[in-house]
Amino acid sequence: MGVGKSTVGALLAERLGTEYRDTDTDIERMAGRPIPEIFIDEGEAHFRELERQAVHAAVVEHSGVLALGGGAVMDSGTRKLLAGLPVVFLDVGVTDAMKRVGLNAPRPLLAVNPRQRWRELMEERRPLYTEVARVVVETDERTPEDVSDAIVDALDLQAAGTASADRPSTPDGDGGPRAGRTS
Repeated sequence: MGVGKSTVGALLAERLGTEYRDTDTDIERMAGRPIPEIFIDEGEAHFRELERQAVHAAVVEHSGVLALGGGAVMDSGTRKLLAGLPVVFLDVGVTDAMKRVGLNAPRPLLAVNPRQRWRELMEERRPLYTEVARVVVETDERTPEDVSDAIVDALDLQAAGTASADRPSTPDGDGGPRAGRTS
């Protein structure tokens, strides 16, 4: 939360000349309401099931840049699905996260004592993020453009229109448009 995955993901997709997709948007479209309402009306367990379905569908159907919600990696099936893909963990410190998220943002998991809860969530999730990530990119005090550049460099990707016959456009070597995953 607050890492800038939607902004960075869209920039990265544009730079790579591919499509961008965000599973949080998919969930809201599928449920017909915003994520905070799903949490309030149906509970976290229901939301996580919708999230699991959305991530699975997106990984199978989408070949561009995909942003996953912060809790998606809690599901072991999702972690298995991400294994071997060019996953990027965008890491952010609590100070920058709170600046970006704000203390009044509609984030159900941060409703009470946001700083403390954010730290608890990161302590629980960080090992899972690093388990699935091919690279970790720090975002503190960096612009979305700087973060996008760091991802391109870390995964040895090429911007649209600069592909070389000698080098595949993806780290998987398939030459296809699968640019990366941000979570």
